[in-house]
Amino acid sequence: QPITNDLVVAGFLNDNAPDFKALTIFIEHRYYGETAPFGSLDKAFDNTNNLGYFTSAQALADYAEVLMSLKKNLSAESCPVIVMGGSYGGMLASWFRLKYPHIAMGALASSAPILYFEDIVPQDIYYVIATNDFKEASMNCYKTIRKSWSTIDKIASQANGFSLLSKKFKTCKPISDSSELKNYLDSMYNKAAQYDAPPGYPVNQICDAIDKASKTTTDTLSRIAAGFIALNGKQKCYDLQAGNSLTYDKLGWYWQTCTDLVIPMGKNRDNTMFPVAPYNLNNYTKSCQAIFDDTVKARPHWIVNEFGGHDIKRVLKKFGSNIIFSNGLRDPYSGGGVLQNISNTLVAIKAAKGSHCLDIQYSSKDDPIWLTKMRASIIKIMKDWLAEYYKML
Repeated sequence: QPITNDLVVAGFLNDNAPDFKALTIFIEHRYYGETAPFGSLDKAFDNTNNLGYFTSAQALADYAEVLMSLKKNLSAESCPVIVMGGSYGGMLASWFRLKYPHIAMGALASSAPILYFEDIVPQDIYYVIATNDFKEASMNCYKTIRKSWSTIDKIASQANGFSLLSKKFKTCKPISDSSELKNYLDSMYNKAAQYDAPPGYPVNQICDAIDKASKTTTDTLSRIAAGFIALNGKQKCYDLQAGNSLTYDKLGWYWQTCTDLVIPMGKNRDNTMFPVAPYNLNNYTKSCQAIFDDTVKARPHWIVNEFGGHDIKRVLKKFGSNIIFSNGLRDPYSGGGVLQNISNTLVAIKAAKGSHCLDIQYSSKDDPIWLTKMRASIIKIMKDWLAEYYKML
């Protein structure tokens, strides 16, 4: 996404930079926002040859070039650099520290699923954690959602089924296939779990509404609709296609996840509240080729070949240092994160109630104590890094 989106939410840097007397630098990833190779995004996305320069490794090289140039131009060659990011940005931060240790002396990798490649973690771990979030909120809510998929299909198979579904969920456009509603609900539940943060706690919003409706009706679809409306707010109608328009930013992320960032996510077993939908690399590749062209080949092994991942504790313990892996355990992506300390300087900081990238957002007087302590732990580690760095100058 454009760097301007991060400036709005990634407040950890701005909150703490004055205390560190630090210069904050936000660098936009190539092919996103206004960072357009070939003169424009139209040209950059014109063909797969032009998109061949769109990889995570090339983005890291950009960051290295910018930082080295800035340090030279500011006569700050001896000034230490700490890189940080969240989600994919957190992955980049950790990889940057490993690949360019002469530039960055430390990294904060927030909610960075660097182990969600090949077979390092179970393919369905994301959906297992999301399911557990809903189970923890309400077993009735979990059971209702789990049951709803077959209920939707059953109603859709009736003569007036699509009309009934459209009316129940007050959709702006008539539903023409059950997958429209199921895909929307699937995404809604996953996003609620991923960003289940205070003060709103979207999982609770959904489950509270489902539980309330359950007291007055046994109709599964009415219960699901109650959760749907509670999260989205009361509206004249609901657009199931909202946000689905294909922008260059979305197309860019499709390109990355179709080429070097191939995360094998699948609902492989009947062990979640979601319908079984196994991951299949061949089918995934075909879906990527439908977006781009037949020359696109998914590279599921590229990330672990380039940056590692397998047996990470043994490997990084020998040569890695100064990386904080922070995760909120309610975040489904935490299943692909580093959750145990690797060494004294490769540290995992976890929050049982934390969500995706919550620790690097702006602080608030309403933050729970555990979040304040989590950020304080991160800051202390960084200050220890800097103290050690300046001692060695």
